[in-house]
Amino acid sequence: MEERPRVLPAGDQAILIEFGAEINPRINRQVHEFTRKANQNKIPGIGELVPAYGTVLVYYDPFSLSFSRVNSWIQKVFSAGTSASEFSQTVKEIPVLYGGPYGPDISFVAEHNRISVEEVVQLHTSQTYLVYVVGFSPGFTAMGIVPPKIQVPRLANPRIKVAPGSVGIGGLQTGIYAVESPGGWQLIGRTPLTLFNLNNHPPSFFQPGDYARFYAINEEEYLEISKSESRNPK
Repeated sequence: MEERPRVLPAGDQAILIEFGAEINPRINRQVHEFTRKANQNKIPGIGELVPAYGTVLVYYDPFSLSFSRVNSWIQKVFSAGTSASEFSQTVKEIPVLYGGPYGPDISFVAEHNRISVEEVVQLHTSQTYLVYVVGFSPGFTAMGIVPPKIQVPRLANPRIKVAPGSVGIGGLQTGIYAVESPGGWQLIGRTPLTLFNLNNHPPSFFQPGDYARFYAINEEEYLEISKSESRNPK
């Protein structure tokens, strides 16, 4: 029988549920299973649930609920189970212009792994990636796991500014910066899609549990899609 996750106090207004300590699709699926089921079965006093790679942070009102009461509710959610049919099977296709000024670190990724730039693109576009988390900066999407031959360490000195749409690799993961922000991932390309818009609900293009697949485009296609996105913001 599988061991239940650990339930730990996180201050006086939150509880941390630990499913595991590694980047693992099975563990992350358990995180999303619990989060969906918990949101469907909230009791008064339970606030926001924040899923991450292997944990869920549950906020609650300490004036209406005790730690033991929240823990009891969590155990009931565990016991309820979750149907696999509830999970997103959405695969979102992402156009990317690789290399050049749009992906200034792609040559390093190739050299680090002793392969060609063309192989980096081929391998990066060959996978369907699970979206583990959306966060860090608005809409930032971390997904994985990238093929071993293109895995690469993050920058020793992060950039102060990374352009919106930049696609990077950091260790086992690939990700997209949805808005301009600092960042330390190795940048290999950029998508012209708008991935964060406060006028949308939810504002982020990606949600945890989605799947993503990248495909390569040329600069002409990039500019064409960019114009379309600016005319018709999603």
